[in-house]
Amino acid sequence: MPIKTEPLVVNIGPQHPSTHGVFRMRVKLDGERIVDAEMIVGYLHRSIEKLAEERTWTQNIPFTDRMDYLAAMTGNLSYCLAVERLAGIEVPERAQYLRVMFAELQRIASHAMANGTFINDCGAWQTPLMYMFREREKILDLFEMACGARLTINYMRIGGVSFDIPDELMPQLEALMDELPDRIAEYEQMLLDNEILLMRSRDVGIVSPEMAINASLSGPMLRGSGVAWDIRKADPYCVYDRMDFEIPVGQNGDCYDRFVVRMEEVRQSVRIIKQTMEQLPPGPHTAEVPLNLRPPAGEIYSRIESPKGELGFYLVSDGGPHPYRFHVRSPSLLNLSVLKEMVIGQSVSDAIVTLGSIDINVGEVDR
Repeated sequence: MPIKTEPLVVNIGPQHPSTHGVFRMRVKLDGERIVDAEMIVGYLHRSIEKLAEERTWTQNIPFTDRMDYLAAMTGNLSYCLAVERLAGIEVPERAQYLRVMFAELQRIASHAMANGTFINDCGAWQTPLMYMFREREKILDLFEMACGARLTINYMRIGGVSFDIPDELMPQLEALMDELPDRIAEYEQMLLDNEILLMRSRDVGIVSPEMAINASLSGPMLRGSGVAWDIRKADPYCVYDRMDFEIPVGQNGDCYDRFVVRMEEVRQSVRIIKQTMEQLPPGPHTAEVPLNLRPPAGEIYSRIESPKGELGFYLVSDGGPHPYRFHVRSPSLLNLSVLKEMVIGQSVSDAIVTLGSIDINVGEVDR
């Protein structure tokens, strides 16, 4: 007769170093296998959406830094685009190019963090993480050069960007763009056939295309399952319709595919940044926007392709100096929603790898 074991409930988090933030996963185990899982969020809830309804449209920009604080540029961009569409503000062409340039730099930095920590979750050595942090630090240096901040940027403004780029930024950016293709090739040579990475991530945490679409997944989570959907192509904003780039997709929808998609997206971001550098026009970096901005009464939903997926803002104006309603569609929360289906039947160690492959930011989950 088979041996029956007593189910064991184990709490992973909320302080576990592998949970990528203050997140708790409660799993029920039958031996080493997970038979049920519950995701518990809310430890980092700061009531951003409610607070934003009492502050002016411009004062809300720093809140967007503190959602996905590893991709603050794209948080700024999504919100500012929503307000501009609501208020009918035309953004100068130079500012649009600068926005795309910095958004793609932010994508590279975010993917460097995601892939570097994912390698650690797989039990590999520290070298790839340090290598990827090296590239991320160079990007943060460029951010600091442009606006004086490195993590919570507050660089985008309603109508453009807060500062034009200094003269010394372009030579450093050009040197980084020349260096990155060789770095990406080095990472791929080091990792794509690495035995540890293959054993820990292949056929682990599989998400089928049907599951990905039905759960409204986006970003590398969706594209890793073979669905070629990217808002930069499907619903272009800024000047992405002038950019030539490809949408990388996976085949099996497992942790390995999501890792490879993020690696290839870095290569595509380099292509986009080089095009913005070549096409960057002269002109003002911001539009003339009233200090006491009051968009006309109405509502808007605006979205962008952030490093983690579709980041959207739903805003309602009653004609006043602050939003009547401020709501965020965060990719981390929706991408996390399929974790239960992904980990049932796995071991605890595989569940850690699966969680790492989603690339959540709990600041964006809880808000």
